[in-house]
Amino acid sequence: MVMRLSDYLDKGASLGDSAPCLTMGSESMSYREVRELSGRIAAALTRSVGPGAKVAILSANDPIAFTCGFGIARAGGVWCPVNPRNEAPENRDLLELFDCECLIYQSAFEPLVERIRDDLPKLTTLVCLDRDGADVPSLGRWLGPADPPPVGLDTPVSVPPDDVVMLVGTGGTTGKPKGVMLTTRNIETMTALMLMGYPFEGRPVYLALAPLTHAAGVLSLPILALGGEVVIMPRPDLGEFLALVARHRVTHTFLPPTLIYMLLEQPDLSSTDLSSLQCFWYGAAPISPARLEEAIGKLGPVMAQLFGQSEAPMMISTMPPEDHFLADGSIARNRLASAGRPSPLVTVAIMDAAGRLLPVGERGEVVVRSSLVMAGYYKNPAATAEASMHGWHHTGDIGYLDEDNYLYIVDRAKDMIITGGFNVYSVEVEQALMEHPDVQDCGVVGLPDDKWGERVVAVVQPQTGRAVSSAELIAFVRERIGGVKTPKQVEVWSDLPRSKVGKVLKNEIRSRLLN
Repeated sequence: MVMRLSDYLDKGASLGDSAPCLTMGSESMSYREVRELSGRIAAALTRSVGPGAKVAILSANDPIAFTCGFGIARAGGVWCPVNPRNEAPENRDLLELFDCECLIYQSAFEPLVERIRDDLPKLTTLVCLDRDGADVPSLGRWLGPADPPPVGLDTPVSVPPDDVVMLVGTGGTTGKPKGVMLTTRNIETMTALMLMGYPFEGRPVYLALAPLTHAAGVLSLPILALGGEVVIMPRPDLGEFLALVARHRVTHTFLPPTLIYMLLEQPDLSSTDLSSLQCFWYGAAPISPARLEEAIGKLGPVMAQLFGQSEAPMMISTMPPEDHFLADGSIARNRLASAGRPSPLVTVAIMDAAGRLLPVGERGEVVVRSSLVMAGYYKNPAATAEASMHGWHHTGDIGYLDEDNYLYIVDRAKDMIITGGFNVYSVEVEQALMEHPDVQDCGVVGLPDDKWGERVVAVVQPQTGRAVSSAELIAFVRERIGGVKTPKQVEVWSDLPRSKVGKVLKNEIRSRLLN
């Protein structure tokens, strides 16, 4: 027996089902209301598509949409989160790949749904969250009357630990996306690692600005297990983010580095009461150590790193707030560039191309063994075999472990630049650039070069209202990391291309520079 996704909700409800569970704006749903609605959703799914069905949710951050995920779990289905920021062809490819039979969506995405539904013959059930369509029922009409008993609220359900409960699409930035199969055991391991690795005092309050289809969603599970409240933001707004932290006495939240950099420039930051914060998670992309130190100064001693990927969600390694400091209370500057230490239930090693494990300090691919690791890629045995060569899960990240077992990620394997016979790791160059006070964000890529094989090229986004010159930045970086790693070319752009979750898209940078 393991925890279903809905069991985290039920655990929280057992601590007091009248407590607020999901809040957005001035409206709040209690644990009792969320449980009952999830049971009605489960009953409707059982009636419409049966157990084991793949069910996708296409919605902006919304408490009802999030509740549908727990209804899918109660019905024994597979939750397929779909990013609402994707273009129609990408979402069509995901729904086709996942063999989705049911799609629950917000009316704002009806034009997208209309474009793709005829290409998806397996998609037999469509439900609109917030209104009736011409031939699509609203959620309320689909659920029917509340009289029939909801499914799965009070009846114990035996769940095999390796049952697939989520299908998550990889980014797809390097080609066709793959479907990551996450099991009940994977999610339980992830949640246990979160609860043992970070501070949780009292009933937590979690503020979800980032998409609930990604990290913000699964980070909610330990909050719910403790009977806490999840405050949901329907759209990104950093001014409102700060106001909600103070208004709801938020204890936990998550932002990717790009949004943290923007948060540090908010005019209301210094006057906002942040004293309730226990844990401000950051992850999903490398963070600048210089900006992280600034965040500690402005947000408090609450910064907490997590490192993972869709295939091993969130918790490969962790760095709780206290690990950002030395024993004497000073900031552990050398540690700020790390991804923390491997989690207690995760074994991390560094491997060379031949499958040999490397000693401390040597760089190679980061490989993992853990019950955190996915069951494989859906309908893609070749990719599954490639990712699990030599009996380890291969992350595709290049890194090393130091003498204190801190993990340092120096690059994605595909982003390493070989210039003049030397390996240059783009993350190291980016960190040097980010130390410049006028740089907001940057991306470093390799471009073909007749002399060097590849040359290091940086694209920089300046801080709002500030100007930077290429010559100044080249000199700044050379002083810090030497001539070999210094960009031969620096471009200044007003903004950088980003993925739907805020990651800088190096493929697009490279493409633009070559065209």
